[in-house]
Amino acid sequence: MKSRLLFILSFVLISSGLFGQITSIGIIGSATPGGWDNETPLTQVNDSVWTIQISLIKGEAKFRANNAWDINWGAKDFPTGTGVQGGPNIPVFFGDYTVFFNSNSGEYIFDVDSDISIIGSATAGGWDKDTKMYPSETDSNKFVLTAVLLQGEAKFRTTGSWDRNWGAIDFPTGTGTQGGPNIPIAQAGKYDITFDSLSGEYAFAEVIDFASIGIIGSATPGGWDNETPLTKSATNPDLWRGVVVLIDGEVKFRANNSWDVNWGGSEFPSGTGVPGGDNIAATAGEYIVTFNTATLAYTFLEVVDYGTVGLIGSATPGGWDTDTPMNKDAADKTIWKIRVKMVDGEAKFRADNDWAVNWGGTDFPEGIAEQDGPNLQVPAGDYFVDFNSATGAYKFTAVVEYGKISLVGKTGPFGEWPGADDSKDTYLDKDPADFNHWTHPSVTLTSFADVTDGGVKFRAEAAWTNNWGAADFPSGVGVPNGPNIQTVAGTYRIDFRTDTGDYAFLPPSSTYNVLDNSVLHIYPNPTKDFINIEVKENIFEGAVKVTILNTLGQIMSENTMFLNDKVQLPVQNLNAGQYIVRLSNDKSLVSRTVQVVK
Repeated sequence: MKSRLLFILSFVLISSGLFGQITSIGIIGSATPGGWDNETPLTQVNDSVWTIQISLIKGEAKFRANNAWDINWGAKDFPTGTGVQGGPNIPVFFGDYTVFFNSNSGEYIFDVDSDISIIGSATAGGWDKDTKMYPSETDSNKFVLTAVLLQGEAKFRTTGSWDRNWGAIDFPTGTGTQGGPNIPIAQAGKYDITFDSLSGEYAFAEVIDFASIGIIGSATPGGWDNETPLTKSATNPDLWRGVVVLIDGEVKFRANNSWDVNWGGSEFPSGTGVPGGDNIAATAGEYIVTFNTATLAYTFLEVVDYGTVGLIGSATPGGWDTDTPMNKDAADKTIWKIRVKMVDGEAKFRADNDWAVNWGGTDFPEGIAEQDGPNLQVPAGDYFVDFNSATGAYKFTAVVEYGKISLVGKTGPFGEWPGADDSKDTYLDKDPADFNHWTHPSVTLTSFADVTDGGVKFRAEAAWTNNWGAADFPSGVGVPNGPNIQTVAGTYRIDFRTDTGDYAFLPPSSTYNVLDNSVLHIYPNPTKDFINIEVKENIFEGAVKVTILNTLGQIMSENTMFLNDKVQLPVQNLNAGQYIVRLSNDKSLVSRTVQVVK
């Protein structure tokens, strides 16, 4: 156990920009005592290393910070691995553990308290290092392990000692005897291993673990000669998916780019695969293809490239007469988004301003809409709306009116990140005419240094549940849980909007709000062919760089011009969707969001 502690204490501290934000680490999940409802806190060893001794059941777990889901880590590996932000749940075996976690690197260790291990030339540790097995939940004499073995030999023994060991000549099942011969592992592979320390009975059951899954056939891009690979899901190792363009023809699924293991079927667009079954007759189109190697269920979900998708109904700004257009994601033609104020009433999604294709549902604020489904019942509110035109999945997220907004950070007025209280928060004032607009008349900052926890961020309610950041300075568009703002030393007036994330740090003498359209006005919005840009002369002087970016941050166009009074910029070559128009010179940077429609 001591060696494990020394190992994790030697983890390299990786600069993540999160150090100043983490006040606690907990473990949570179906494997833990509190389930998914209540996390179990870890004890801090040093700045980034946390530990706990805990009894776990077979299930799943994740690590998270500050008793909230904003910062959480997961991975598919067990008992050691490196968790990533928002990663998959960690699969956990039953047992008593000492758990170590590094909040800078995401590395973790689940060190099980077990009396039984496997050792040998076929194991990962060879004859020098034991691999511990996990106790059974139902029988204290039985132990289990899933492991990759080489062709070679193995024995079971009490951890780290040859005083009690078991072996036999039989494989893959047999009964080991005390001091018996080495067990021959005839075939390298991944195995579910079981051992009974009372009877000596053991079993090695090979686990079929597919390195790849692909789709092949006359309907696919590669025909019968070259399969089209699918991608394994990050959260479900049995689920594989991909976007594939098909022509009329036949298809099959197969594993490991070989015909040794393949599946067919008799149904389209969905069904259950049959090992070595008939070719699946497919219809031309672009599809989201999924295949589950555990259940053998497959689906071909057609992807339609709609010109527009909008919201319509008595709850929407246009009522039942006019669609409110949504913004198409630049990287995924099935994803549509909008921020919209709605009244009590009903709504539906529809494509291309026509009732031929429309979606409705019964659940609010999120659910799966169906073609020609019922009207959604929507309460009044200001919402961010997400919709997937392929799957029908939708979500309405209410825009929140916060009670407190503050600036925090190492290069802020207090020179350090806040702790458990709000003594290091610099609070902004809410605009009485606009609850999304917050200001501060004069804040002194120091310059950002390229260190682990430099910079500043905005946060709500003196907690990390809702926080905004971006690297840009003196202005930019903060995103939830974004990077720290890279400040320049000076004294500034602050403007910040919680609905869009827009922020600006201006000279204290400034009397205007650069986030207000009366100061910087870009119109028409939405637009089809061009935008007009009007800006006060005392914000930008001389040459100004005007950049248009998509929602992924990719530059679509960039021009340098003089903003004397009003300039016009063409946008007819842009696809329908949401874009950021950014104006910058050596002193200021201001952004606006613009919607392009077709």
